[in-house]
Amino acid sequence: MIDITGLVSTILNNQVNIPLLYVIYEFLLKIPVIGSIVTFLLSIIPLFDVPIIRLLIGFVLWKPMWVLLIIPGFATLGTMLLILPWLERKLVGRMQWRVGPREIAPRTRGSIQLLADSLRFLCQEVIIHKDAHRLYFLQFPFLYFLPVLLPLLFINAGAIDHPLVPIETPYALQIMVGLISLMPVFIMGVGWSSNNRFAFIGTVREAFMYFAYEIPFIIVILAMIVLYGTSNTAEVITVANQGSWLHWGIVLNPLAALTFFIATVMATARLPFEIPEADQELAFGPFIEYSGIAFGLAYVMAYEKMYVLSAIMTMLFLGGGSGPVIPYLGELSYGIWFVIKTLIILLVMVNLRGVYPRYRLDQGLRIGWGAMLILALIALVWSIVIGVVL
Repeated sequence: MIDITGLVSTILNNQVNIPLLYVIYEFLLKIPVIGSIVTFLLSIIPLFDVPIIRLLIGFVLWKPMWVLLIIPGFATLGTMLLILPWLERKLVGRMQWRVGPREIAPRTRGSIQLLADSLRFLCQEVIIHKDAHRLYFLQFPFLYFLPVLLPLLFINAGAIDHPLVPIETPYALQIMVGLISLMPVFIMGVGWSSNNRFAFIGTVREAFMYFAYEIPFIIVILAMIVLYGTSNTAEVITVANQGSWLHWGIVLNPLAALTFFIATVMATARLPFEIPEADQELAFGPFIEYSGIAFGLAYVMAYEKMYVLSAIMTMLFLGGGSGPVIPYLGELSYGIWFVIKTLIILLVMVNLRGVYPRYRLDQGLRIGWGAMLILALIALVWSIVIGVVL
């Protein structure tokens, strides 16, 4: 039988410390009418001697749930999915002497462009052509979300002595690599279920790119495990912040950071590795037959993968959420620094669209199996030298 009282005690004793919330609470209590309402609400419906509202707030502020739901979890992910495409269009528009999106709500500089796109996707009909494998055609875009989202369970957004990770396990990095390696399976399923020659070509290109980056990607993760001496993400941040920023992974092993960044660009099919989609030839790669909300899911999937992989890079190479504590924000400041670092990586990644032309498939494969593999092996040897020998 579950000990509910003990569970409640565990949740309430492992809260995210945000002094600003207490300041706001005390301020509300001093307002005559609002203070009376707040006091009344917090005194009704007791549950195990804990008011239900306090229990709900405590559940949200419980560190594992806070990381999963707020920072860097679903709330931050949803915000990134809303603002990142707009930022990409604006930044690349400026780089190419264009204004970017502004037709929708011109006074807001087109900031609600993606909201308009989302409404369009929701209202469009999902068309399933007669030759498609209907059941799998509908399932695979939704199933594709799972291996992309699950790594968030193991990302540590905290700093030294303040881990913010939903699930702490000594095999966290290995599990994350395994989940990321499942992505090609669902992409293959998407192309197969479409039963379309052009979707199949896009799927084959996607598979080739996965094969090109996965081996260097895994070797780089192994290099960081050797460098830090652990694969537990809670301990990784502690080791990376033992001294100053000079102990961050990007400083100790810049080749590993460079290889990881290139692998992230290849994994998300961003320019110059926009080979699976290749708009001039294949429209939208494996997702060419999709429309409506199914196409919307495929559209935001690349940005979702970008965010998750950039968050992993922040954790491994940029010290996670380490940074000066912002007054009154407490442990929330670590999450803010984590999101800022991740956003910087994302902005660098989206700006590649305005800098590099798209590679051919053979060039992408040559980079993956040539330069990237060599850099990854050198990074592994360098980590062994620093982490084991020195």
